[in-house]
Amino acid sequence: MSDGFTHLNNSGEANMVDVSGREISVREATATARVNLSEKTVSMLRDSSTPKGDVLSTARIAGIMAAKKTSELIPLCHPIAINKISIELTITDSGVDIKSHVITSDRTGVEMEALTAVSVAGLTVIDMIKAIDPSAEINSIHVDSKSGGKNGDWKRGE
Repeated sequence: MSDGFTHLNNSGEANMVDVSGREISVREATATARVNLSEKTVSMLRDSSTPKGDVLSTARIAGIMAAKKTSELIPLCHPIAINKISIELTITDSGVDIKSHVITSDRTGVEMEALTAVSVAGLTVIDMIKAIDPSAEINSIHVDSKSGGKNGDWKRGE
């Protein structure tokens, strides 16, 4: 290990961490993101009149699928058994708030899966409304909490 960075070997090269000696435990993570949209787009989402159909349901399914594919997208992320993924999309006056909650019983955490879920759900919202709102943007992507594992529990702001 190089200077405490667990993804670097003694030569400073990126490598996947060996988690085989870790205990299997329940681990959870929540993440959030926001998609900023125009007032017109928010109004269309509220009255289900967007041209491509049900934006929120499509984004929810995309986020679930993405969480399950995280280890294929993030080079040093371990493939893990995901026990539960939930994604909430809430229309606000300024866009859509997205929250994911991911649970596993495995040897490593699910923070990256939670982040991937909200990111891809946000990208899907944009894909489905880009023709009517080309200025849409995703921001405020972050982990809100995690529990389990050797580092224990963590909550943003505490």
